[in-house]
Amino acid sequence: MVSDGIDRLGFLIHDVQRLMRKRFEARASGLGLSSAQWRLLVRVAKEDGVAQARLAELLEIEPISVSRLVDRMEEGGWIERRSDAADRRVRMIFLTPKASDAYAVIKSIAGEVYEESLVGVKPEARRVLVEGLEAMVRNLTDDETPSIEKVKNTEGAAA
Repeated sequence: MVSDGIDRLGFLIHDVQRLMRKRFEARASGLGLSSAQWRLLVRVAKEDGVAQARLAELLEIEPISVSRLVDRMEEGGWIERRSDAADRRVRMIFLTPKASDAYAVIKSIAGEVYEESLVGVKPEARRVLVEGLEAMVRNLTDDETPSIEKVKNTEGAAA
């Protein structure tokens, strides 16, 4: 049976993610954050003032786990909680200046790891890779399950 590699796609995506995370964590260990904490920090940096319940959804972890994580990060001076002006029961999460500085370092480390992972991959192939992964995300998003007709229309437009 001839294969174009698609049968290994899931394994390759998983391996790349695991290896990149491992390399990132080794380099970012000096910041004093666990992997769960830096994931939370990155999410809050992208959506400063995010509700704590929404943060649990974004991180795909239980709300009680997020609450404990936020407690530890607040004690460490990384984030601060504020009550929502419209609903005081809702807790909004914001980065502190300390966390903003760390986020800049995290972005730099991530950029280095991305570049190392893409050594030998030409710019056009990088663009195609990103476009392909973005299409996969769109296709697998709950709200956008592609129909066979949609896929055929997309393929026809690309030809």
